[in-house]
Amino acid sequence: MVIRKAVITAAGLGTRLLPTTKEIPKEMLPLFSFNNDSELGLKPIIHMIFEGLFEVGIKEFCFIVGRGKRVLEDYFTPDANFVNLLNNRGLGVRVKELQRFYSMITKSKIFFINQSEPRGFGDAVLHAEPFVGSEPFILHAGDDVVLSFNNDHIRRLVNVFKEYNADAVVLMEEVEDPRAYGVALGKAVDDYGNILRLTDVVEKPKKPPSNIAVIAIYVFKPKIFDYIRRVNPDDKGEIQLTNAVKLMIEDNGKVFGVRLKPGEKRLDVGTPRTYWRALYESYQWALNKVLKLRK
Repeated sequence: MVIRKAVITAAGLGTRLLPTTKEIPKEMLPLFSFNNDSELGLKPIIHMIFEGLFEVGIKEFCFIVGRGKRVLEDYFTPDANFVNLLNNRGLGVRVKELQRFYSMITKSKIFFINQSEPRGFGDAVLHAEPFVGSEPFILHAGDDVVLSFNNDHIRRLVNVFKEYNADAVVLMEEVEDPRAYGVALGKAVDDYGNILRLTDVVEKPKKPPSNIAVIAIYVFKPKIFDYIRRVNPDDKGEIQLTNAVKLMIEDNGKVFGVRLKPGEKRLDVGTPRTYWRALYESYQWALNKVLKLRK
């Protein structure tokens, strides 16, 4: 079973990062990274996500965007004039990194679908149904970044999806306070407790049943769209994807969770404080990579 498609959601308003996110989508905020010439640099969050998915073999991408997100489409449009300008100014290293990114774009099929009204994560995903068709796909929130060696976290999700013929697989991590996340319950199916067959998921519970938080990176069969359509809006009028996954579990669907490994890091960019922390963590990660490559 080959997974060729990825859906990246980038339609949220980023209200907790206002006023910055009024004109700059949260997904375009920079984090530290390193390039092929072993130099530190900055990349937009969504650039890092796209690059990671491309490197594990995804070549068809659908971005779900909202009002004011035209900058995302512009960013994923190669600009030969800008490349020539940088070359003329002797900025060869920056040109090489930009050309590498543009090469990935030209080797991919990229689609943009507009979510005209922000009605929740589940509703955003439902907009991708025409793109997905009858194929399995990776779903990746445009503001969830995981740092791992060789994008191993995505590879593990895909491997578990194939090995267990799963209906859905989600990435998970243990957190101190899971009340702001979807929270998962399940039973281990491997010797180390790193893979769980999920028995329940709860969206932002006041009294969490576990400390295992859901990270918004999934692999799905297209039947998830039928479950999203069955979900009732919450008190904010939003359709929550977690509730669709819960319905799938209740229908005895094969839903699995994969834990982050020690040393892997999820970067939260949802608030000013967590974004500051994400900058620090990405800097340390990129610096360690650069130092190892220079040895």
